[in-house]
Amino acid sequence: MDDQPQDPANTNIDDQPLDPANTNVDDQPLDPDNTNVDDLPWDPAKRKEIVSYHPNQRDEVRRKYLVRGPCQPSGHSFKRTKMSNATRRFNPAWFEKYGTWLEYSVSTDRAFCLCCYLFKGDGRKQGESDAFVKEGFCLWNKPERLETHIGGTNSFHNCAVEKCDNLMKQAQSIKHALFKQNDVVKNEYRIRLTASIDASRYLLRQGLSFRGHDESEESANRGNFLELVKYTGEQNDAISKVILNNAPKNNQMIAPKIQKEIVNCFAEEVVKSVIEEIDHGVFGLLVDESADISHKEQMAVVFRFVDKSGDVKERFIGVVHVKETSSASLKSAIDNLFAKYGLSLKKLRGQGYDGASNMKGEFNGLRALVVRENIAAYYVHCFAHQLQLVVVAIAKKHFEVGDFFDMISALVNVVGASCKRQDMIRETYRKRCRKELVVYFHTFDCVFYMQLMLLILGLTENLSMALQRKDQDILNAMSLVESTKRELQKLRDDGWDSLMNKVSSFCEKHNAELLVMEDVFVDPRKPRRKTNITNLHHYKVNCFYTIIDLQLQEFNDRFTEVNTDLLICMASLSPLDSFQEFNREKLVRLAKFYPDDFSYGEVLSFEQHLDIYIDNVSRDERFKSLKSLGELSRLMVKTQKHLAHPLVYRLLKLVLTLRVATASVERCFSAMKLVKTAARNRIGDQFLSDCLVCYIEKELFEAVTNENVIKRFQLLNERRVVL
Repeated sequence: MDDQPQDPANTNIDDQPLDPANTNVDDQPLDPDNTNVDDLPWDPAKRKEIVSYHPNQRDEVRRKYLVRGPCQPSGHSFKRTKMSNATRRFNPAWFEKYGTWLEYSVSTDRAFCLCCYLFKGDGRKQGESDAFVKEGFCLWNKPERLETHIGGTNSFHNCAVEKCDNLMKQAQSIKHALFKQNDVVKNEYRIRLTASIDASRYLLRQGLSFRGHDESEESANRGNFLELVKYTGEQNDAISKVILNNAPKNNQMIAPKIQKEIVNCFAEEVVKSVIEEIDHGVFGLLVDESADISHKEQMAVVFRFVDKSGDVKERFIGVVHVKETSSASLKSAIDNLFAKYGLSLKKLRGQGYDGASNMKGEFNGLRALVVRENIAAYYVHCFAHQLQLVVVAIAKKHFEVGDFFDMISALVNVVGASCKRQDMIRETYRKRCRKELVVYFHTFDCVFYMQLMLLILGLTENLSMALQRKDQDILNAMSLVESTKRELQKLRDDGWDSLMNKVSSFCEKHNAELLVMEDVFVDPRKPRRKTNITNLHHYKVNCFYTIIDLQLQEFNDRFTEVNTDLLICMASLSPLDSFQEFNREKLVRLAKFYPDDFSYGEVLSFEQHLDIYIDNVSRDERFKSLKSLGELSRLMVKTQKHLAHPLVYRLLKLVLTLRVATASVERCFSAMKLVKTAARNRIGDQFLSDCLVCYIEKELFEAVTNENVIKRFQLLNERRVVL
């Protein structure tokens, strides 16, 4: 359990169990060994035997696996193995033929049977085999073994399939036979469940807490969820008659577990929509980690892809709690997440992380571990982080600039620590037109550095804001970096006189005392030393050029991706100035960077395809004023040219999956601070991830219907009422 809040009386505790006397226990299964069914392994080779679970929990585990469905990584590039003088591999067409039970383990390159696993050891019958349960099947040259495994009508496999079907047919259970279910009961149950779903929808949309510290009948505030359900009933008599105290005590649909299951249904529907948008296509991966309010390390995962309309999308998939931030731990978490949603690393075409060694390490970082499995998953160090490092490096390498920022930091800390000081500053600023404030910066040196940094930060601010756009593509980012470098060079060549005019104007405007001193900060206990104005002028000139040179050098050292062959070739796709940068040789070379996406024959014929493509689009007036690759992608789909030039469009999608900044992941952490607060610090990891998915992806969340939530909710557990 997370850290205890300091003030329980004012704390919402979404995951803290209530007093049993005040807890509604509808539909809650037994949990004898505290096994968390949300953390069941996805890879069939990593699952423990079903008989190792407590007997009272086995059906819950089985149901969880059946609701998930068999592990079938879509789009995976299956490993080839030499068998009988030929190379063989798992045939993905088998998923279509045996889709209800056949599973594939990426880690072991073996096939398994889900149904046989779930009921292995449950009344062992003749013919039960470990080939598709424990060891796994890997004789790809003998596909007839799949039919042999199915066997006859009374085979162990067919009996296991029948048991799976019966388990999911809730209406046949003894529990439902004893609980009479007429149309009135079912209608009341639906109204009750819908009221809980509507309350959950509102709280998820607003990022609000569900639970209260006291949910007893005597409590003045029973928490947002219960109060919202109660308010809903007060507005509708039909709802009021079947909820809360008017509902059966064991079927009120308001228990904490019910709330979490409803939230999970919403989140799974949202993620399902994201997977459908990807549509078995290629995508990029954005990952970062940050500690939450409970000091638990959370890894946020975002996918970047091009949808069916040609739009570039960045979708949040969830957060995963990682006990350590080593590259191996992060890689394991990503593998589990991919297995959970039936995705394959082989479809990954881009990686976007920050510059930490565990992420970008060339030999043992997360980047390297992914590349070992997929050489086409190209890594781009977040441009926004690199820009930040450029500015920080200048402050650290130049002492005067560093001292300037130290002074600003000290001033902010001193003033910010006291409300009275803040009020004094505001009053001084308002009444005296900032004159008194300038006393803090009364030296020529300080005004000089302040104006210089305003100039430099102003140049980099435009680049920073542009890099954080969700639809920003790699070519635009490269162009903006080069433009910023040119502006810095222009400032170095012609900016000195302009800067000095601004400094003098600022000082004269505010009647600042133009003291000529060597240092920005002067110890009042020491006499002020005046120096030769000529020498000081030369010192300031040298300082100006040194700072600009440092920044240009940092840009060249940090943004090394701009000069790589991959990105140079990508520039040939740019639609700017009527495709002026088009170069067929570079684009053919670019296609060779993606051997899994372009066959040898397609690469050979690509040059002719490119000639037809450039002639076609350059003569089309609709393509004359395009400014970015994203606009080109959307227009190609809109005009159906993606069908006429499939190879070019495929290459365009690959380029667009490369992300230049991880701003989307950073925004997820900003949302996490709103959802998991100090007053809500006990929220569980799965519940936190589900809440964040719904809160961040509002567009997809709003499209989830109550009916879809009800259908998924009914399958999660055995319910007393079957709709």
